Amino acid sequence: MNTKLKCLLLDDELPGLTYLKMLCEQIPELEVVKAFNNPEVFLSEMPGLDFDLCILDIEMPQMNGMQVANLLNGKPVIFTTAYKEYAADAFDLDAIDYVCKPVKKERLQQAVQKAVQRMDKRICVKSFVQLNTDKGKALVFFDQLCYIKSSDLDSIDKIAYLANGVTLTLKNISFENLQKHLPADEFCRINKKEIIAIKAVQLFSFDEITTNIHEKSGSFIKLTLSEVYRNDFIRKVKI
Repeated sequence: MNTKLKCLLLDDELPGLTYLKMLCEQIPELEVVKAFNNPEVFLSEMPGLDFDLCILDIEMPQMNGMQVANLLNGKPVIFTTAYKEYAADAFDLDAIDYVCKPVKKERLQQAVQKAVQRMDKRICVKSFVQLNTDKGKALVFFDQLCYIKSSDLDSIDKIAYLANGVTLTLKNISFENLQKHLPADEFCRINKKEIIAIKAVQLFSFDEITTNIHEKSGSFIKLTLSEVYRNDFIRKVKI
């Protein structure tokens, strides 16, 4: 990769967090976006931050690192911990690596290299995803997908709008799972009920997006841009 991996750090012990941040700043492939010592604060701020990777402590009082990792929408994770017994659980979560404390720069560098390799592979991902619909399995091509919203009939289902005017009912899938399959730089969640393709954005303001998708009446679909997802959206439309 030519660009650095943007990284979030989480460790409830301040001395350990300070030391980890110092090590990360010595690794050329990493850019530390923000360091947290509280998992609840981490999770509250995470949706508005631009990052590629998380380095998480496991043993924390309020919420352990495993629980936090399950809420990261598929973002790569490196775990750090003094407790070796967590290793199997860490790899069950498809963690990039599991680094035992005290963390050494060389060992952390090795874990980061694994993250770089995984990210490089993701650049060459296929151009479609297979999803379950009300009519069977469908191949949804990213260049045809414009917009996804929660179904009005059942929120666990989603309605996908394609460029050719076709709509698909995606069955029993969360936005979190959808985001794991979609190219992160091409799609953006804009509120609790909608994801939009960046290519479908025509105009936007502080709290509203006008798409280039027509409603049945002929007017363009307008969507709400919520505060939680605004920073991520603004970043993506500026790329």
